[in-house]
Amino acid sequence: MEQRNAQTKNKGGRPKKDVKKDQLMAIKCSLYERRIIEARARSVDLSVSEYLREIGITGKIDRREKALPKEVLELTGTLNHMAANLNQIAKKRNGIEELSPLERANLKVQSGEVKELAKQIKSYLQ
Repeated sequence: MEQRNAQTKNKGGRPKKDVKKDQLMAIKCSLYERRIIEARARSVDLSVSEYLREIGITGKIDRREKALPKEVLELTGTLNHMAANLNQIAKKRNGIEELSPLERANLKVQSGEVKELAKQIKSYLQ
């Protein structure tokens, strides 16, 4: 019975990694070279070890861009604005109230804007 409890007992702690990175490599460089390596690693959002491993194995670094282009941010803002307006319209339609002529006109304009945005997205992606 004690043997069964010993087998199912979880020790806890961090799980073991499949590939353990336990090999150290020391490199010699000048202070200037070290600063350059550290700056380049920071610019691609990697640790120095990850940066040097990636450069050594593949010979290149895939940039991890966090900042979105201005056009994408504008598009997101416009879509959020339209979504809020359409949500208000849907709430009215699902209730007892009817849409006023002004709201119907806004809906038609926004429909055209959504179609135009779809065209812009297609042209941007091509």
